[in-house]
Amino acid sequence: MTNANTSLARQLQAERAEAREAIYRLAAVVLGYPLAETQQALEEGRLQMALDQAWQTLGGEPWPEFDISESLEQLEVGYMSTFIQGRRGKPRVPLVASAYAGLVDGLTPGAYLLNVQAFYTHFGLTAAVSDEGHKDEPDHLVAMLEFCALLCHLESRALANDRDAAPYRRAQRDFLARYLAPLLQAIRASYAKESHHGLDPNLENLVEMLPAWANAQLLSLETLVGPSPKPGEERAAPANQSMWD
Repeated sequence: MTNANTSLARQLQAERAEAREAIYRLAAVVLGYPLAETQQALEEGRLQMALDQAWQTLGGEPWPEFDISESLEQLEVGYMSTFIQGRRGKPRVPLVASAYAGLVDGLTPGAYLLNVQAFYTHFGLTAAVSDEGHKDEPDHLVAMLEFCALLCHLESRALANDRDAAPYRRAQRDFLARYLAPLLQAIRASYAKESHHGLDPNLENLVEMLPAWANAQLLSLETLVGPSPKPGEERAAPANQSMWD
């Protein structure tokens, strides 16, 4: 492959990484607690337009048009009724992975959270404090989406600067396979049983579409850097080698 072709290939890969970053960041905004800015962006169509552009860059269909909550209050009520309130003080559709026994898979919730936190720590992220993000909830969907957005940003920056992007791709692959993709699937399955509490249709579409999209990104990453190791197959890295180098 000529230098020109190599440069073009890296540019296209960087554009795809930027599109993935955009979808992760936008999904984190839309599926985070509703703010006035979120309602305004939905009303003006800015969120939908940004999602549509990134979605189609990655080969998806045009983003559908949906009705929008009539007010911030209506947006909040649907969100609260679906993701925060519920029976016996528990959410109808939890957004934290440790709420799903099938995802913890025999680990204690604390051990599961430490495993998730290890990814964040490896890339220099610290736990949220005060009103920053979701304090002590590294397994919250929004935290996971934001982390994947960061990995995509690091990947695109590496490609733009002719550096090796494989470590960031392997981290994305493993995080998707172990944590984010299973959580998205669990949320969609839970929502299928609790879909009548007034959730905004745009949020509903993300809940329904993201699991398949995340699996598609996982397959794409496995094509680039190989399959994610299965439990028990990981080999310890040398002391001077990082987890995904």
